[in-house]
Amino acid sequence: MKIAMIGQKGIPAAYGGVERHVEDLARELGLNGHEVLVYARKWFIKNAPKQELTNVQRVVTPTIHTKHLDAIVHTFISTLHAIFISRPDIIHYHGVGPSLLAWIPRVLAPRAKVFVTFHCIDRYHQKWGPIAKFFLRLGERTACAFAHQTIAVSKSIQQYCLNEYQARTHYIPNGVNLPGSVGLKALAPFGLAKNKYILMASRLVPHKGAHYLIAAWQYACRQNASRLKNYKLAIVGGSTFTDDYVKTLHALGEKDKSIVFTDWQSGPALSALYGNAALLVHPSENEGLPITVLEAMAHGRPVLVSDIAEHQEIIHDQNFLFKTGSVGSLADQILKLLANAALLKSAGIKNRLDVADRFNWNHITKDTIRLYEDARRKPFPISDPVTI
Repeated sequence: MKIAMIGQKGIPAAYGGVERHVEDLARELGLNGHEVLVYARKWFIKNAPKQELTNVQRVVTPTIHTKHLDAIVHTFISTLHAIFISRPDIIHYHGVGPSLLAWIPRVLAPRAKVFVTFHCIDRYHQKWGPIAKFFLRLGERTACAFAHQTIAVSKSIQQYCLNEYQARTHYIPNGVNLPGSVGLKALAPFGLAKNKYILMASRLVPHKGAHYLIAAWQYACRQNASRLKNYKLAIVGGSTFTDDYVKTLHALGEKDKSIVFTDWQSGPALSALYGNAALLVHPSENEGLPITVLEAMAHGRPVLVSDIAEHQEIIHDQNFLFKTGSVGSLADQILKLLANAALLKSAGIKNRLDVADRFNWNHITKDTIRLYEDARRKPFPISDPVTI
C-alpha cells in the first residue's frame, strides 16, 4: 500500500508526541513493505539530521508559520499534493485540527481510504482562544464523521468519541521501542548526576503543568532540604508558540540552582536524560496517551503522574499518582518516593516489562495494517466509523 501521513510537523521528531508517533509508525510500516509519505513543514525539519528510513519518503510542502495558520495551511496544501500528485491508497490524518479537511479526499479522491488518529482533546489546551477551540471541537466531529476509520490512542478518547459523537472508533495506543544502554556523557553539560535528578520532558505549554512541578519542587525542598539537597529538577523542552509562558517558568527558577532548563533535546542526549533519571514526573492536565511517560518506562524508570484518566490507563500503582493541579500532593509524593529507593527500583523494572507487553510497536503496526487492509476491502458508510 501507499500511505500518506498528514497533520504532523514532520520527521525526524525533534519533539512532539504526534511527530514521534508518526515517525515510529512510518518506520514500522516501511519495514513491512509499504510505501509511506510523511508530509513535513520546512521550519520544523530545517536543522534536523539526515534520516534514512526504509520505504519512507519525507515530502516538504509550504505553510504559513504562525500559531493559528501553520497546521491548517500545511494540511490543506499537503492534502492537495496527496490527491493530485502522490495518489496514495491511504490518506491518514493525525490530530483533530487537520481532520477538518478530511472531507476533501472523500470528495476529490474517492478511491483513497481516509483515516484519522484522534491523539488528544486539543480544545482543552489553555493556549487556544475561543475561536480556535470552536474549530478544534468541529475537528473532533469531522474526525469521527469523515474518516473511513477513526483511531483513538487511549480508551478514554475512545469512550469520549462514543459519548460525544456516538461514533465507534478503534483503540490503537501509542507505542515505544525499548532502548539499549545509555551513557552519562550527555548529563555533564547540565550538571546532572545519575539517579540524582527528577525529569520532566515535554513541550512547555500551560496544560503540561511545568509551573505546578516547579512550585511543588520548591515546596518539597523547603519541607525537607536534607532529603533533596543532592537532587536537581531537570526540565527538558521548549516553546511551541508559548514564549511568554516559557519566560515565566525561567523566572520561577531563576534564582534556584537546583532547577535546570535544558531546552529541546533529542537522540542520544534525550535517551541519556531519560535513562539516568531517578524519577520522571508528568504533571499534565490533559493528554491523549503521553509518549514521554512510555519513553521513561521503556528506559526502566519510575514515573509519577497526575491522576487524569489517560495516565491511569498506564500507571495503576497509587504510589505513583498525585492529584492533578495540586502542588501539595505532588510535593508529598516526590518526597515519599525519593525516600524509598527499593520502590523506585521495582517500579522501573515493572514499567519496562509493562510497555514491552502493552505498547509494543510490532502489535500496533499489525493492528494498523489490518485496519488499512479492511478499509480497502469494505465500503464503510461516511456517517458510521466502524470498529473492527
